[in-house]
Amino acid sequence: MGPHPAVAAIRLAVRRVLHDVLTEHQTTTPSTTPSTPSAPGTPSAPGPDTATRPHPLVLVACSGGADSMALASALAFEARKLDVRAGGITVDHGLQAGSAQRAREVADRMTALGLDPVEAVAVTVGRDGGPEAAARDARYAALDAAAEHHGATAVLLGHTRDDQAETVLLGLARGSGIRSLSGMAAVSGTGRRYRRPFLELDRQTVRKACVAQELAVWDDPHNSDPAYTRSRLRHEGLPALEKALGKGVVEALARTAQLSRDDADALDAWAADAEGSVRDETGRLECAKLFGLPPAVRRRVLRRAVIAEGAPAGSLFARHIEEIDRLITGWRGQGAINLPGRVEALRQGGRLVIRQG
Repeated sequence: MGPHPAVAAIRLAVRRVLHDVLTEHQTTTPSTTPSTPSAPGTPSAPGPDTATRPHPLVLVACSGGADSMALASALAFEARKLDVRAGGITVDHGLQAGSAQRAREVADRMTALGLDPVEAVAVTVGRDGGPEAAARDARYAALDAAAEHHGATAVLLGHTRDDQAETVLLGLARGSGIRSLSGMAAVSGTGRRYRRPFLELDRQTVRKACVAQELAVWDDPHNSDPAYTRSRLRHEGLPALEKALGKGVVEALARTAQLSRDDADALDAWAADAEGSVRDETGRLECAKLFGLPPAVRRRVLRRAVIAEGAPAGSLFARHIEEIDRLITGWRGQGAINLPGRVEALRQGGRLVIRQG
């Protein structure tokens, strides 16, 4: 008798990602060829067909919740059948009483699954961008550091299709443009580090997989705390939409994310190509040439330029870019515009100057 359908689904999703990781690893990692012993006094010769590559290490980011515990179990199961080493990282944000003990328990559960190495990392959460954004920034910084420390090829994240739908709605509410509507990418981060195997699976399937495997899970109380925007959206907003529009809202939003990502990627590539053509010989942006670009492309060029000067991408919203755009399309002698990251934009002599303020 085969595994429960939900367990089979999560394992298949992880297997596909691990095959991608292995394929990329084989094309980017040089092989080592053990030498064949030779007679004394003669150089060793390479042995036939013995070229090998070190097995890639894949880590799972695990909070102890159902999504990430299901992911950890699937990684442990599939890695044993492939040339992959599997480990786990849990991040203690220090935001709740007993969080350190809980992180140790999650680490113990991952070890019991057969993951190695396993590490619990404590972080200090700042205040920039609000509590949710600050916790996310601290978490990803810790995951990046752990991946570098352990030499991991990839880090798996447990975001589901429901998380994707929530992300699209949050982007829509911010009015941040098509890039925000594209949600989370299946592959992201420096060196394609982060992988999200469950983006095509719903949260219910993942929870069923945990029940079927009798996995102990921890439900973070923050996920049901109405003080947090995503929590309100999850427990009030999406159910209201499904009640008004019928079932299938989550699937439709996830599909919108993929279509929006394709469009956004194409526009980003266009903007990257166009940026060089709108700069003068000193590298400054020329307003007349910027004016000639399609608005969607021009705004992307402006966003790229502002981020290059030090503005945090996560704090840069559509309203900021619109204000800069008006220096080009609605010039009336406006003063400098203050932007996140102590960056300012101003128009001088037909040039758009973006610099640290």
